[in-house]
Amino acid sequence: MQERLKTRAELKREVKNLYHGQWITAIKLNLIPIILAIIMRMVLILAGIGIVALFSYFSSAKMGGSTNYNYGARSGGSLIWSLVVVLINMSIMFTTIDWLRTKEHPDKLMQGAFSVFSKRYFLGALVIEILTYIFVFLWSLLLIIPGIVKQYSYSQASYIFKDLTDQNPNSDISYFDCITRSRQLMKGQKWRLFVLQLSFLGWEILNLIVLGFGSIWLKPYENATYAAFYKDLSANLTLE
Repeated sequence: MQERLKTRAELKREVKNLYHGQWITAIKLNLIPIILAIIMRMVLILAGIGIVALFSYFSSAKMGGSTNYNYGARSGGSLIWSLVVVLINMSIMFTTIDWLRTKEHPDKLMQGAFSVFSKRYFLGALVIEILTYIFVFLWSLLLIIPGIVKQYSYSQASYIFKDLTDQNPNSDISYFDCITRSRQLMKGQKWRLFVLQLSFLGWEILNLIVLGFGSIWLKPYENATYAAFYKDLSANLTLE
């Protein structure tokens, strides 16, 4: 018989119990995104302080035209960098899902933080991420709301890919099937995930005030809570 899904409080309690006495391990596992988040906030602050100089720079660049010449290269580099960061976060989520299921903390933390960059996961994780981005973008061309809804629908595709790959390492996994299964799994659950994310809003605002240094604690907490959401969802709901 299908068990009831856990409440937000129960998911967060599960994470706190998991991290009891293991917060340092959790922080080390999430260290790279934490550092990147702090750097990003510092950059935003510096950008705010230097906004007058930036306006001056863009004005002169528009006259000279040299900025436009290099725009494509910079945009491509930014896209690749963003994709790398997404894959690192995905690696951490994969490792955290295993941690939640086995209750055994990862010993090789750097390996866990880059687990997606392995022969087993890399191609599938990359393709699913790109396909998801394309589908959400196409839906967003209609209106913003459909794009947001589809983003929630496809949000579990990478984790489904991980489970299917772990169950059958030598089989060919259909990337489109992973996205379809995510859509099925998230039926009636999109609002639940949205509210779960919203429950961290106060902490995110506080983290912004302290220049992102709160990420040291907040990032592991958030990641594990979202991993617990998938673990609970995939264990209690049957795909069509």
